[in-house]
Amino acid sequence: MSETALKAPRAAAPSGDANRWKALVFIALAQLMVVLDATIVNIALPHAQTDLGISDGNRQWVVTAYALAFGGLLLFGGRIADKWGRKRAFVTGLAGFALASALGGAATSGPMMFGARALQGVFGALLAPAALSLLAVMFTDAKERAKAFGIYGAIAGGGGAVGLILGGFLTQYLNWRWTFFVNIPFAIVAAAGAYFVIREPEGGRNRSPLDIPGVILSTLGLVALVYGFTRAESDGWGDSVTVAMFVASAVLLLSFVVVESRVKAPLLPLRVVTDRNRGGIYLSLGLAIIGMFGLFLFLTYYLQVVKGYSPVKTGFAFLPMVAGMITGSTQIGTRLMTRIPARFLMGPGFLVAALGMLILTQLKTDSSYGTQLLPAMVLLGLGMGTAFMPAMSLATQGVQPRDAGVASAMVNTSQQVGGAIGTALLNTIAASATTSYIKGHIAGAAAKPQQELVKLQGMVHGYSSAIWFAVGILALASLIAFTFVNAGRPGGSEVVSGEGVEDEVPVPVVAH
Repeated sequence: MSETALKAPRAAAPSGDANRWKALVFIALAQLMVVLDATIVNIALPHAQTDLGISDGNRQWVVTAYALAFGGLLLFGGRIADKWGRKRAFVTGLAGFALASALGGAATSGPMMFGARALQGVFGALLAPAALSLLAVMFTDAKERAKAFGIYGAIAGGGGAVGLILGGFLTQYLNWRWTFFVNIPFAIVAAAGAYFVIREPEGGRNRSPLDIPGVILSTLGLVALVYGFTRAESDGWGDSVTVAMFVASAVLLLSFVVVESRVKAPLLPLRVVTDRNRGGIYLSLGLAIIGMFGLFLFLTYYLQVVKGYSPVKTGFAFLPMVAGMITGSTQIGTRLMTRIPARFLMGPGFLVAALGMLILTQLKTDSSYGTQLLPAMVLLGLGMGTAFMPAMSLATQGVQPRDAGVASAMVNTSQQVGGAIGTALLNTIAASATTSYIKGHIAGAAAKPQQELVKLQGMVHGYSSAIWFAVGILALASLIAFTFVNAGRPGGSEVVSGEGVEDEVPVPVVAH
C-alpha cells in the first residue's frame, strides 16, 4: 500500500474541526443518560408500582416495554442514522427521549407508564447507534480515537452503577418521578450542544432505499427473542408462550438473514457481521453482558436484603466497580490500544473480570464488604473497562462509512440481547438453586429466626451458584476474543480486508 493511502485517514478525518472534542462531551452526556436510565428505574420501581397501583404481574412491563422497543428497533435506528444523517438522528433521539421521560414522570396509571417506557425505547434505539457512529466517523486518527472511545467505554460500562447511586438518592430523598424527570436536563443540554457543535463529515450517508422487509423481519425477530427471555424469567423456560417466542424468533431472524443476502440495499449488510473481528466482538460483548447484568441484580439484592443497606448506601457500594471501569477504560485501554493488538486487551480483560466473579462465588450471608466484595468489584471494573474500550472502537473501525450507524447498532443489539439473556438465565439458575437449598435445610430449622436465616442462606447460595455460570461465560468471552479478534494495533500500516474495501474511505486499522 502506498504512503499516500496510509496517510489518507488522517487527511480524511475531521482533524481540522476543533469542535470534535466538545462534541464528544455532548455525545458522552447522551450515552450516560441512556445507560443511567437502564438501572435508575429499577431502584424506583417498587415506589412507582405502589403509587400507580400496578399489579405484581404487570410490573415487569415497566422494564420489558423499554427493552422490547429498544432491542427490537436498534438495527432500524442505526440504518435511519446512516440514511437520515447521524447528527439529525442524534438530536431527534434526544428530544424524543426527553418527551418520553416527561410522560413517564407524569404518569398517572400503569398503561401510561408502560407507554412512556416503550416510547423511551423507540427514541433510545435511534439515539444510541447515532451516538456511537458519530464517534466512529469523527475520530479516525488512532490516538485520538483511543482517547475518545476510552471516555465512551468508561461511561458505557460504569454508567449503570452510577444509575444505582443517583436512583437511590432521587428515590430516597425526593420522589420516584424524578428518576424520569432527571433525563430532561441531560437531553436538553446534550441536544443543544450537539446542534451547535457537531459537524458531521460529508459523504458518509447511505442514500439507498430502505429495506422494508428487513426492517419488519429484524424488528419482529428481535422483539420475539427479547420477550422470550423476559418471559422465561417470570414464567419458566417450558412455558408454551416462551417456547413459541423462541421458535418465532429463530424463524424470523433466519428469514432476515436470507433476505439480507439477496436484496440490493440490505438493512444489515452481511459484510458488517461476517467480518471476523466484528463478529468476534459482537459475540464476546454479548457474552460479557450476560454475566454483568445478572451480577448487578444479584449484588443489589444481596446488599439491600441480606446486608440491610439503604438504596443510597447500595449505590455507593458499587463505586469501586465504577472507578475500576474508568481506570481500565481511560488509563489501561486508551494507553495500550495503539501499542498492542486488541485481543491482548479484550482477552485478559474478560479473564480479570472472571477472576472478580470467581471471588463472588464464595459469598456468604456474613461476607465482609472490605475483604471480599471490594476486591471483586475492583477486578470486575478493571477487567470490563479494559476489554470494553477496544471492543467499542474496533467494532466500528474499518466499516464502510455508509454502514457506521448499523455497525454501531449491532454493538448495542449484542448488549441488549445479552442483558435480556443474562437476566433471565442467571435468575432462573439462582431461583432453582435457592429453592433446592431451602428444601434441603428448612426441616432442620425449628424456630422462626432459624427459618429466616435458612431463607437468606438459600438466597445467597442461589446467587453464588449463578455466578459460577457467569465465570464460565466470561471465560468463553475471553476465548472468543483471543480466537476471533485478530486485528493488530489500530494505527498500523494495513487496512481491514473484506468485502467492499474498494468503496471504503481508508481507515487506520489492521488485520492479519
